[in-house]
Amino acid sequence: MSSTTTTLANVQYEKRGAIAYVTVNRPKVLNALNTATWKDLRSAFEDARDDAAVRGVILTGAGDKAFIAGADIGELAHASAIDAERSSRYGQEVLDLVENLGKPVIAAINGFALGGGCETAMACTIRIAVEHAKFGQPEVKLGLLPGGGGTQRLPRLVGKGRALQLILSGETISAQEAYRIGLINEVVPAADLISRAEAILKMIAANAPIAIKQSLEAVNKGLDTSQSEGFALEASYFGLCAGTEDKKEGTSAFLEKRAPQFLGR
Repeated sequence: MSSTTTTLANVQYEKRGAIAYVTVNRPKVLNALNTATWKDLRSAFEDARDDAAVRGVILTGAGDKAFIAGADIGELAHASAIDAERSSRYGQEVLDLVENLGKPVIAAINGFALGGGCETAMACTIRIAVEHAKFGQPEVKLGLLPGGGGTQRLPRLVGKGRALQLILSGETISAQEAYRIGLINEVVPAADLISRAEAILKMIAANAPIAIKQSLEAVNKGLDTSQSEGFALEASYFGLCAGTEDKKEGTSAFLEKRAPQFLGR
């Protein structure tokens, strides 16, 4: 299995086989997001998107206390209104890249996921968390509101009422409560966090790459349209998949009672 590691200023980026591992590496400040970290995340995810050998990504934080504890308040405290809007748009763009990577991204949440950390997790395809993880959007306590997509993704994940309660109260909730309301997919013991993320990605990677990409697009784009428009989108992607070599291989393998060998064509 080939392996490469790139250490950026604030992010460690490793590729092992078909999985890319992106680790926010600022444990002394609980992996808080500053401008440089956002740029490093963009570089890592652009590489993962463009590398055909990468079939999925695991995003986590360094240390055992925090996934990402939020924005770097020291940087934010000095931001003007114009600076803050520009910073918000940049963070949104990076998380849009994560959400629409065309490959599954699993947030392996190993501790605090607050503010921008919760927003980063929500941009991922699947979220699994350790039992001691904590979640929240505490921006109102700083005189702000979520600026990394939180006001848009949170209602889509947990419903308007629950989202507004979290956003307006700034309350921090446990991993068990986050699971109950549908914010995360699974709660796992800390020792199993990365291995469980790897297992999920391996299950996904056994399937046809084009079908995975089109499924992600159909869900993400469909959520931004009416249901009837979503049906039309789904049918068009279904047709695109039906014209691939992978569809021919998948159906042939099923009929011949053998494992398929997908080539992403």
